[in-house]
Amino acid sequence: MIAAEWTKIRSVRSSFWTLPLTVVLSGALGYLLALSLRSGGGQAFEKDPLMIAFLPLTLGQLPLVVFGVLAMTSEYSTGTIRASLCAIPDRGRFYASKVAATTLVAAVVGVVAVPVTFLAAQAGLDRSLTGDGTAQALVGACLYLPLMCAFALGVATMLRSGPLTLGILLPLLFLGSQGLGNIPKVREVTQFLPDQTAWVMLHLAGPQDEARWARDYGAWSGMGLLALWAVAALLGGYAVLRQRDA
Repeated sequence: MIAAEWTKIRSVRSSFWTLPLTVVLSGALGYLLALSLRSGGGQAFEKDPLMIAFLPLTLGQLPLVVFGVLAMTSEYSTGTIRASLCAIPDRGRFYASKVAATTLVAAVVGVVAVPVTFLAAQAGLDRSLTGDGTAQALVGACLYLPLMCAFALGVATMLRSGPLTLGILLPLLFLGSQGLGNIPKVREVTQFLPDQTAWVMLHLAGPQDEARWARDYGAWSGMGLLALWAVAALLGGYAVLRQRDA
């Protein structure tokens, strides 16, 4: 069943091409951002240079989020969901294989994209970014990308529409993280949004010893919150898939 899902991923070009795009976009942004800051960056970058290495993932993750959405919604848009459920009448097994194949592919892409982005940022900055917390941040980034993909897949299964799902998720990622999350009072709420929960481990939340940046959770607890978001979305998707007609 997982092999069948992999065939679907390879067969739908719009889904497949989002995978290399994640690597290319993240790496290119990492290099260009570091290059622009080589002559002197902001205070936050100077205090924690690792922010430069992982900030590109906030945009580089978007193709992987789209991949997670298309992995499910393409079944409905093309009508193959009926054939899929005829081949695998047990919806739990069908959904589990879909989640497994999609998440495994996203994990492989993450394992490639994260070091590429890190090395590109290091090359653009022309300095070493290795130090305390680097290994943890690299591991966290490799976990972050497939978890966000799984979260997107779960939401897409609940909504069963690609445009509707992306219409909700993309503004959430842009406005919650990049815009509204910079407002102190609003950040008290947005810090618990799915993508934001990993920011402490990825060194994107700013120095945690400063009150204006400090989060109400640590690195691993934040990653745990993201895992809970992903599990909740996937369970919600299964509940909808089990109850509704194809």
